[in-house]
Formats: sequence, C-alpha cells, structure tokens
Amino acid sequence: MDAHQARGLHEGRLMRLANVTGVGTGRDEHSGADVIVVFVTHRVPRDRLRDEDVVPDVLDGVPVRVLAIGDVGAQGDA
Repeated sequence: MDAHQARGLHEGRLMRLANVTGVGTGRDEHSGADVIVVFVTHRVPRDRLRDEDVVPDVLDGVPVRVLAIGDVGAQGDA
C-alpha cells in the first residue's frame, strides 16, 4: 500500500487523536521514502498520552512522522 492510500484509510482516526491538526504525505528527509505526516500542535512524550492517543510509527507498512507545528488558526486580513 502506498502512503496516499494509507493516509486515506487512516486520516479520520488520526484526526481524532489529541493535539492532531492535520494529516498529509511527504518524503522522509533521510531515507527519501514516502511517509504519512501527522501534524500536531506540540509533541507530548508517549508516557503522557493515553494509549488511544499515541500516533503509530507505521500504518499499513508506511512509516509515520509526527511534525509539531504549533497552534493553527485561521488567518485573515486585520
């Protein structure tokens, strides 16, 4: 299964996890492999998350990367 297919299958569940603000696909900067990218407001140590809120390391054979991007809000002209 490729990263786009795996993202499509799991995006809804990932978006319900604590601190998750988005899900995308990309390439691992070291290996060049396709990955699923999970955007979060901030990283939280695994031992401080409920088991059901832990982002998995791999989904359907596709590596998952977590990227902390801070709080996301709508931007408009002020």
